[in-house]
Amino acid sequence: MNKFFRPLIQFFALIVLLVVVSAAAANTTYVVRPGDTLFRIALQHNTTVQAIAEANRIVNPNLIYVGQVLTIPGGGTGAPPAPPAPPPPTGTTTYTVQPGDTLYRIALRFGTTAQAIAQSNNITNINLIYVGQVLRIPGSGSAPPPPPPAPSPPGAGGAFELGGQTVSMANAERMRYAGMHWVKLQHKWQPGDNPSGVAGRIQEAKAAGFKVLLSVTGANTYPAPNSIDFAGFVDFMRGVASLGANAPEAIEVWNEMNIDFEWPAGQISPASYVNNMLAPSYNAIKAANPNIMVISGAPAPTGFDNGHNAWADNRYIAGMAAAGAANYMDCIGVHHNAGATSPSATTGHPGGSHYSWYYGPTLNLYYNAFGGARRVCFTELGYLSAEGFPGIPPNFAWASNTTLAQHAQWLAEATTLARNSGRVRMLIVFNVDLTLYQLDGDPQAGYAIIRPNGSCPACDTLRAVTGGR
Repeated sequence: MNKFFRPLIQFFALIVLLVVVSAAAANTTYVVRPGDTLFRIALQHNTTVQAIAEANRIVNPNLIYVGQVLTIPGGGTGAPPAPPAPPPPTGTTTYTVQPGDTLYRIALRFGTTAQAIAQSNNITNINLIYVGQVLRIPGSGSAPPPPPPAPSPPGAGGAFELGGQTVSMANAERMRYAGMHWVKLQHKWQPGDNPSGVAGRIQEAKAAGFKVLLSVTGANTYPAPNSIDFAGFVDFMRGVASLGANAPEAIEVWNEMNIDFEWPAGQISPASYVNNMLAPSYNAIKAANPNIMVISGAPAPTGFDNGHNAWADNRYIAGMAAAGAANYMDCIGVHHNAGATSPSATTGHPGGSHYSWYYGPTLNLYYNAFGGARRVCFTELGYLSAEGFPGIPPNFAWASNTTLAQHAQWLAEATTLARNSGRVRMLIVFNVDLTLYQLDGDPQAGYAIIRPNGSCPACDTLRAVTGGR
């Protein structure tokens, strides 16, 4: 009996093996491109989002990244093509999604809401649309107007200006002496915050004669919690812009979103930042007050990149540009706080040759990433000197030999270079008077222009190049 069944069993095993091999051979690969979503990729390959997610062990189907290589299950088992969309009902028109579009932006153009468009197109996630998708737009049925040009408020198109970051206005007179006209205030936002909570600080700075840059970042260190309340954040930005006389002249939308201190680990994505945070915030701010300058969040200047905890800032800003960020900002936010050479130097830094160690290469990288479409705003530029302190944290050893005289001189040189470049709208000195200095952590006070003994050498060097104006 065993002799009879053995050939039959072997035959069926061979058939199963051929089926498995055939299915595997039918699989193909696909490299994710800017603007892609799993939904769009599934449509292209006649399969389903769930099938691709399972084949690639993707836990969150909304999170894929440019350059990711996906296995596309084959064998003709994918979902059949969707039936053609019914003709739009009377009172609607259609719109084809373009690169950089979001439902928020499309809704603004047509005078409707993102929710109304989503409902008309059976879209369950308003953050997921794809280039080439044809949307039914509820409304009068009139032809869509041409996309409005990005507003260019007076603040964005004006001459170069200098400012400083501070926690109070106790040193306003010394800031004016140095030629500063802006003050940067930072608000660490969390869901439920009331915009009126920042009005007092803004009013105090304005009363002292300063324009206000409000940098809005997160209150929590990520990855806890593991998500950002985008809708709540946008509502807060709308509320800040609606403060009337107490509204800031400029708003920076988040901060260092390319590292997991400021963005949930595993979810770092320039497209997500642009589509979920920058673009809707820009539209909300401009709708409330078109004269407010919107500055994109400045990435952390780093070459570290593991795709999970951090993206190198050059890769991140390239992703921002591909996602259409230039349409949703008046100025490019940049941080430069690791210099240990004159800002005119391009070699000689103790840390090495990476562009982020040097002022000029950093400026050129950010400006050129957006093709010169927007100027740069240094929302944090500073030099660390441990002079006057008992030591320096190990992670900042590259600044061990920076003297206080160099600290003051380099700030003045950077200001002159920025003003003369034609590429920089604003430079915020980091910082004026912060007092935190941790030998095993953060040496903020080592960046301050007002030193522990009350002196301010940088006030004099800055005044020499600004004239105190």
